[in-house]
Amino acid sequence: MKKLKLGIVGCGDIADFTAWVSKLTPQVKLSACCDIDEARTLRFAKRHRIPQTYTDYKTMLKDADMDAVYLAVPHNLHYEMILSAVKAEKPVFVEKPVTRTLEEGIQLIEAIAGQKVGVNYQYRYDSSCYALGRAVQTGALGKVHSIRINIPWHREQKYFDGAQWHKTIAQAGGGTLITQGSHFLDIALWALGEKPVSAMGYAQTIGFDVEVDTLTHGIIEIDAGTLINITSSMVAASEQAVTIDVYGEKGTAKYTNMPFPSVKFSGTKVRKERSPEWGVHALQRSLAGFANWVLDEKPFLTPAHETLPVLAAVDAIYRSAKSGQKESINF
Repeated sequence: MKKLKLGIVGCGDIADFTAWVSKLTPQVKLSACCDIDEARTLRFAKRHRIPQTYTDYKTMLKDADMDAVYLAVPHNLHYEMILSAVKAEKPVFVEKPVTRTLEEGIQLIEAIAGQKVGVNYQYRYDSSCYALGRAVQTGALGKVHSIRINIPWHREQKYFDGAQWHKTIAQAGGGTLITQGSHFLDIALWALGEKPVSAMGYAQTIGFDVEVDTLTHGIIEIDAGTLINITSSMVAASEQAVTIDVYGEKGTAKYTNMPFPSVKFSGTKVRKERSPEWGVHALQRSLAGFANWVLDEKPFLTPAHETLPVLAAVDAIYRSAKSGQKESINF
């Protein structure tokens, strides 16, 4: 089997999880890693048996024996690092969001046209989210009038203390909505396949001394008239199940991620479609999907240009939360 030699930039928690998952992904071989903290880089390399280590990502792009690069870095670094990797002719797998701001995202998509840049909105590869999305796309539920998303998650102070960049707008771009909620908002927008046109939002910072939102409510209107209602929180008393409820003319879909991802359809018969990649976890399937995209030209579910709608919707909710008005979405 052909293997994708993958270099990692950023040796924090999500990179560590991805590195462990890569061991279950036969198409991927970790060949290099990079972090500005040399001690952390060396520990990461030892833990995952990665032969090449760097403290400067541009040096790694130039010198490392690798086919593609995975970026697990603060959101404000995405734009510059993606452009550098594309210039070095390296396909990119980047953590969401594609960029910190919508303006950067629009500029980036124009600059990388035709290049392989994939965003890790891994829930498109969640087996039940995929089945839900395909049921909407094939019309099995009829015209969808409403989607309701609830993310009642819990974070502790160590979430912010362990990665200080999570605290600031300048580095993160936002809090619970852009970092956690956007995963599931992406599923709704991907399923509908229509452009978001306006949004109302309310955002609060409670429970922590940080700049970013820890509780956000938003309503997004889609071009065809569908309304998406999202509540994203990191201050629930305990971690609880994510739910996505889709209401269509013919039937209803209800997704939950606990105790395991599942989706139930009612009102109409739906043949559940399977994810295009095999794996025990959505991240594994997403990583395999990226590798197969680079190695064999198999279509990847989350190329960068397809993630602009969710970034645009998040941007509009944040703007509305500041203005107190409904904000239009243009991208």
